[in-house]
Amino acid sequence: MAPSVQRCFDDLGTSLAEVPFCVIDLETTGGSPTGCGITEIGALRFKGGEPDGTFHTLVNPRQEIPAFITIMTGITQAMVIEAPPVEEVLPSLLEFVGDSVVVGHNVRFDLSFLNAAAERLGYGRLPNRAVDTLALARRLIRSEVRDLTLGTLAAYFRSPVTPSHRALEDARATAGVLWGLLERAGGLGVTHLEDLLQLPTARGAAHYAKIRLADSLPRRPGVYLFRDRAGEVFYVGKAANLRTRVRSYFYGDDRRRADQMLRELAAIDHRVCATELEAEVAELRLIRAHRPRHNRRSRPTPAPHWLRLTDEAFPRLALARGVRPGEGLLHLGPFRGRPAARLVAEAVWDALPLRRCSGPPGRREAPCAPAQLGVALCPCDGALDPVAYRRVVDRLVAGVEDNPATLLQPLAEKVAALARDGRFEEAGWVRDRHHALARALERRRAWQALARGGLICVEHPEGGGALIEHGRLAASWESGGRPPLLPLPDAVPGNPPEVPSDPGDAEEADILWRWLSKPGIRLLEASGPLALPTRPVARLERVDL
Repeated sequence: MAPSVQRCFDDLGTSLAEVPFCVIDLETTGGSPTGCGITEIGALRFKGGEPDGTFHTLVNPRQEIPAFITIMTGITQAMVIEAPPVEEVLPSLLEFVGDSVVVGHNVRFDLSFLNAAAERLGYGRLPNRAVDTLALARRLIRSEVRDLTLGTLAAYFRSPVTPSHRALEDARATAGVLWGLLERAGGLGVTHLEDLLQLPTARGAAHYAKIRLADSLPRRPGVYLFRDRAGEVFYVGKAANLRTRVRSYFYGDDRRRADQMLRELAAIDHRVCATELEAEVAELRLIRAHRPRHNRRSRPTPAPHWLRLTDEAFPRLALARGVRPGEGLLHLGPFRGRPAARLVAEAVWDALPLRRCSGPPGRREAPCAPAQLGVALCPCDGALDPVAYRRVVDRLVAGVEDNPATLLQPLAEKVAALARDGRFEEAGWVRDRHHALARALERRRAWQALARGGLICVEHPEGGGALIEHGRLAASWESGGRPPLLPLPDAVPGNPPEVPSDPGDAEEADILWRWLSKPGIRLLEASGPLALPTRPVARLERVDL
């Protein structure tokens, strides 16, 4: 694993002190941008907290201004008759706003009119991020004021301007409210734009103060560990952006488990990783090491099982609790419990008439039930020809090692036939067996490719690079970085195992293989051959059941 690196200022996101804000307020002829028009626009631009420009104009809405609007705003028809229409105003306004963060009190209302006009005139919707002082006030001071109107908030924060339902004055009052809310948010550790945008959706105040535990987290890939008061790790997670991911638990995560974790949270540890791949592998390893109680992977699971093709006169599939070298003709697995292994065995039985009985040959006078039904060749009555049965076993071995269609095609044909006959429930069962067998064959191939490849050095133009040693991640580096100077051995030592002997190794190899399958991966060097059989594992085409 790559060592932790010292954070730089860029890791923290955009500081609020550096964010350009543009406070906007509109006066309109009504509440809907569909049938109403804009009568006045007021906007103030701030940079580094200092005024950076003012925009103000009346707008001719090209429609009658209702009397109640005139009474409320004081804007009359005579005042706007000589004013420019929105077609002339909008280009200047968009240039004024630029890439600023748009701020408004109930900003969705103002943006709905601006976006409607911009789309009508061919500019498209405003791409700017927006901050709503109404939503911020609802989150930060709802219990401290009688209501959340602009006038009440302006008085509460002692804004130098009193709102009067005129665009520029209301924009100035909104700016005063914004500075007061930013000061209040700073007391909760919100000092960057990304956190401010998420603040309105933050969960209840009971646990929100704990968000400060994430202040030291960088905006880099890695893993995080939640600890309780006793110091025990109770949850491990991965993230492409550690700070954003951890803080998201406080922003509108309605899962009951999230609320319980926040209640238990006392400290947060983290480990910076060079790539998201390393973070995913580190998460898996830490979960196996700590067995945190809130991780699903830590929950008690059935003991892993493997399928073994026995090495005897009439080989059969048997469930195994482990893999020992030299025992059996081949293995599949590991599977998460007996039912998963049994499902794959049933898929093989559906594809080939493989022996199902386990007793010694010739022990019975009549064939066993599967043999009598014609779905299996069994030696229990002593009449089975070993040479004929060996051909069935050879087909199974070939299907696993080289040509998966030998096993999967009969299942696909059976699904289609059952669906045509209207036996949809049975078709669904066979379909599930097909998927399980295909997945088992894919994972077996991937494991063997990684094991035979030995020490593999690969990179992706966007996802960084990785050094993989016999199916386990040995090192990783960021995009544009350089691989570690490790000597590659001339050959893979010993014979690689046929299948993983540990479920954890199987899961890690699966993660690595999925990453290696991404478009753009480039192989730099390998100590052994990195290849798959020429015949692919064909997935079942969609069948409507």
